[in-house]
Formats: sequence, structure tokens, C-alpha cells
Amino acid sequence: MNFINIEVAYATPTKQMIIPISVPDTITILEVIALSNIAKFFPENKLDEININSPIGIFGKKINPQTYKLRDKDRIEIYRPLNKTPNQRRLERANK
Repeated sequence: MNFINIEVAYATPTKQMIIPISVPDTITILEVIALSNIAKFFPENKLDEININSPIGIFGKKINPQTYKLRDKDRIEIYRPLNKTPNQRRLERANK
């Protein structure tokens, strides 16, 4: 069995966390997130409820956690819902 080094990242407007973890290369993304224990640093965000429909990406690109094959040095990013879309923010700035 080969091991790979992965990072799990999550951020709020006030706090950012990147957790490095070494895992078997056969592991799934959801298993890596659970093993990283990132949910304990953000209990209010319910990261322990992440599933295959949750928005997850690798280096800024949204991916399907069921089909993506992890590679050494990947950074798994857990995305949180937007309060406002980029279009809504631009419109608000333009109206000021």
C-alpha cells in the first residue's frame, strides 16, 4: 500500500485551517475529511455532516468526490455556501 500526503482546507471569514495528513492512496475524499478531524475546529459549520453532495474541490476546482482519484500533494477544499452571489455583490457595489 502506498501513502500520499494530502491537505484538507476550510475557511470562514474569520478563521482558516489547513490540515496536512498522510493517507493510503486508496482512500476516498470523504474518508480523508473525516480522518483530518477538521470538523472539531468548526463545530458551528457542521462539517461532520459532509456527504457526496457537499461542495468540495481540489485546488479551487469543484470535483465529484465519488469519482475523483486522490493524488499526492492534493489539497481538498471544503466550500461553504455563499451568502450572496458574485452578481449580487457587484450590483450592490454599483448601487452605492
